[in-house]
Amino acid sequence: MLNDIKKDTQTRMAKSVEALRHTLVKVRTGRATSALVDHIKVNYHGSEMPLSQVASISVSDARSLVITPWEKQIVGAIEKAILGSDLGLTPNTAGTTIRLNLPALTEERRKELSKVVHGEGEDSKVAIRNIRRDANQQIKELLKEKLVSEDDVRRSEDEIQKITDSAIKDVDEVVKAKEQELMTV
Repeated sequence: MLNDIKKDTQTRMAKSVEALRHTLVKVRTGRATSALVDHIKVNYHGSEMPLSQVASISVSDARSLVITPWEKQIVGAIEKAILGSDLGLTPNTAGTTIRLNLPALTEERRKELSKVVHGEGEDSKVAIRNIRRDANQQIKELLKEKLVSEDDVRRSEDEIQKITDSAIKDVDEVVKAKEQELMTV
């Protein structure tokens, strides 16, 4: 029982760290990656499709993405989806090819994005602490039902704290790496 709680706690904390990584991919660093447009949905024949399923996305250089739609008639819908997204980028269209140029980030914008990254990191830490609290509650429930001893509870809480510390350290490393990426000119 206690091992199941620990495994579940570790899995849930790892998912929180992974969710943070996924969220931070969307923070634009001035360097082009296809992940910047992964979340964009395009209206294709009346249904919302991910951009990656209606076009090929490639990085032509450090500051630009090239999007090539599979079908000619969807170019307008892709442009509209990009303009409507939260990226703040203007697509340049030449025939069936759409080019996205990423402007260089100003120092002020880098600092703003750094604050966003820190905020996301804090949110992840709060989620991890909530997972720890849930695990400790489950252990205390087992104690109330007299299924485990107080020594087992103390030992398990210490192990869960170690798991929590490790997960928070991972969050700090992810945030620090993203911050370095942001501050690199």
